[in-house]
Amino acid sequence: MATHHRPSAGQGKKKVQVSFVIRDEVERYHRSGVNALQYDPVLNRLYSAGRDSIIRIWNTRANSNKDPYIQSMEHHTDWVNDVVLCCGGRTLISASSDTTVKVWNAYKGFCMSTLRTHKDYVKALAYAKDREQVASAGFDRAIFLWDVNTLTALTASNNTVTTSSLNGNKDSIYSLAMNPPGTVIVSGSTEKILRVWDPRTCQKMMKLKGHGDNVKAIVLNRDGTQCLSGSSDGTIRLWSIGQQVCMATFRVHNEGVWALQANESFSVVYSAGRDRRVWATDIRDPEYRTLICEEKAPVLKLELSQTDNQQSLWVATTDSSICNWPIKSRNSRCSGDYENEKTVPMCTQPDFTIKGGASIRQYYVLNDKRHIITKDTDDSVILWDVLTARKVEELGKADLEEEYKKRFKMVYVPNWFSVDLKTGLLIIHLEESDCFAAWMSSKELGIATPPDGPDTKCGTTDDSTDALVGFRKLNIGVILLQALLEYWPRTHFDDGQEMDMNGSECVERRGTGPYFSVPGHTPVIFSEAGGRTMFRLLCRDASGETEQLLLNETIPPWVVDVAVNRASPKFNKIPFFLQPHASMGIKLPKKDRLSASDVIQVRKVIEHVYEKVLGQGSDAGSQTANSNHEKSDGEKDSEDVTSIAEEKVEILCNDQILDPNMDLRTVKHFIWKQGGDLILQYRRIK
Repeated sequence: MATHHRPSAGQGKKKVQVSFVIRDEVERYHRSGVNALQYDPVLNRLYSAGRDSIIRIWNTRANSNKDPYIQSMEHHTDWVNDVVLCCGGRTLISASSDTTVKVWNAYKGFCMSTLRTHKDYVKALAYAKDREQVASAGFDRAIFLWDVNTLTALTASNNTVTTSSLNGNKDSIYSLAMNPPGTVIVSGSTEKILRVWDPRTCQKMMKLKGHGDNVKAIVLNRDGTQCLSGSSDGTIRLWSIGQQVCMATFRVHNEGVWALQANESFSVVYSAGRDRRVWATDIRDPEYRTLICEEKAPVLKLELSQTDNQQSLWVATTDSSICNWPIKSRNSRCSGDYENEKTVPMCTQPDFTIKGGASIRQYYVLNDKRHIITKDTDDSVILWDVLTARKVEELGKADLEEEYKKRFKMVYVPNWFSVDLKTGLLIIHLEESDCFAAWMSSKELGIATPPDGPDTKCGTTDDSTDALVGFRKLNIGVILLQALLEYWPRTHFDDGQEMDMNGSECVERRGTGPYFSVPGHTPVIFSEAGGRTMFRLLCRDASGETEQLLLNETIPPWVVDVAVNRASPKFNKIPFFLQPHASMGIKLPKKDRLSASDVIQVRKVIEHVYEKVLGQGSDAGSQTANSNHEKSDGEKDSEDVTSIAEEKVEILCNDQILDPNMDLRTVKHFIWKQGGDLILQYRRIK
């Protein structure tokens, strides 16, 4: 199913960018950290929400020999920050930094609808089980209340709902809690205070002050009279909502507290955070506390579960692993912060582990502006191809800088895409302002272009310099967009022929395909530039009926021009002066300012000098053997002239002899290295 947002009336003016993710078809492991957990005790399933934008379902009954992975729930395009399981485990609600709240069929793992009420990152959810009510909050400072039964009746096309909202937060909301009867809701933010509302009337009740930093986690007791909060200031506070006071401050951790859970009787609080330690503290007598375990990475979320009369804690961390730790009934009396350092964890090995995957952390774009080399959290170095959206080679635990230097070529290609590592995977962004900046020759790209046929001109230019260059110039951005939209029927021609924008005929495309193909499972995302996601789909799904309708609404004109209308972007010309070298002893009255495609090779300038400036081209045919009958006379003569010219003439820039294979933009970037028009000089080879 596609993710979609119908543009509102003034939205048409907003710039739309196209993004895609280079990834495996099935991503079985979380990357970049796990933000949220929900446990279903009936089906023994664990739902985990990741910073890689994917929600995964795990079988917690799987033995050590069996892979616990069940399936992925994919629809979000940014971090999934929170999830809640509703309706007895049938429905899952998720909140994401892509600004949406999504409603899922939890049993089957598909997205039923998308709520787009929030205007910024959605960071937290709260659930009132008795009323089947969910609240969502985030960086837009608003809290929205949703009736879950109404949400489950929504569809992808009919998802307009009326909600109540709680306003009054002065800062970004990071944490949210609601008691099961839905009588109290509490939010925590960078404001350092807790705000309390009555969700039935949407009235503010109070503010609770005391924390010295962002409030990252909140837990309420059943009747809504008491509240626990964890903060980046390293403390846990117990509040009386009735009395509006802080009853106790627990200093269990040395660093920020990011996750809290409490047992049903609200007698024990489980806490964890930056210091990697998971503590159980007796709320009534906080000197009695137990160090349950020590994780290998900071803890982002805790989930308390009960199976077969045994309580345990699911612990999610920034390294993307999830561990299940048994809770034993051993309490030790601790007093003072320093004694915590000496405490031995109750458990040294978890009962169950769900491994995390490596997350890409560093990258270099090679100067061919086609390949990217990356290093992940396992120190593995990998080479990727942007044009085919594929992994090229795994280089193992290599030195990233060395591998990058090894692949350096003296070739200059303009930047035409940007890279995003936020999810731990490679996301490539294409924007109208840069996407069509890079032209390359079919030879450089390793493409055997058909000799003729109007359809092959899409993303190419037939400027007169093409004949001089001797190869087809291709716009990389165009051929990539055509590959990403290969399955969209509008990029094919059903009547056999269709007129392009210039009035010439385009033959039927179906069956010819783009110059490159990308894997069908590649996610393609349309979003407001630097903003909200409008539509996400997999490449291969572009032929679906719903997807076609949504694509027609969403795809920006600049993409339609090249993918459907076969328009070719303007190619880049480079102005330059061509002068005799001082050694030739020729003084020209004035400099001639020339212009050519920036991908024209130096050998074509050599040929131009030999034939047009020195007037030596006419004897080329007589000086070469009349061989190679397979080539046409035109091809043969052109090659003969070029090869003789290169023996007779050389081109210099800044007194450096240029390689005939080098193109003009590379000369300007690496050898000219200054502003103003490029100056080339020619001289005879003695």
